[in-house]
Amino acid sequence: MTYKGKYIPKNPKKYKGDPSQVVYRSSWELKFMVYCDKNDKVVEWGSEEIIVPYRSPWDGKMHRYFPDFYIKIEQTTGGVKKFLIEVKPKHQCKEPIKTPKKRTRKWYNEVKT
Repeated sequence: MTYKGKYIPKNPKKYKGDPSQVVYRSSWELKFMVYCDKNDKVVEWGSEEIIVPYRSPWDGKMHRYFPDFYIKIEQTTGGVKKFLIEVKPKHQCKEPIKTPKKRTRKWYNEVKT
């Protein structure tokens, strides 16, 4: 079951970007948005607001990557730390087999993602 929708921040001043256009694509992303919105240590946050350009080793072309979240957190020392966060289920965090017996379409997709 897919779980998608729009999130309306309770603290829109903390959101980097347009707070009326915050979209989540999973229940995990929704939970993380609520965490960022409610947590006093999170000074600023955004969902897919940062663009990371990169050259793909697969086709040699330039592409754009949008990390799930950007957050700025107030440290206990008084400083601020910035993070880019990707929300994924555990099975997508495992490395693919480096030398499979057959290089199937499924294997290529695992390597790409």
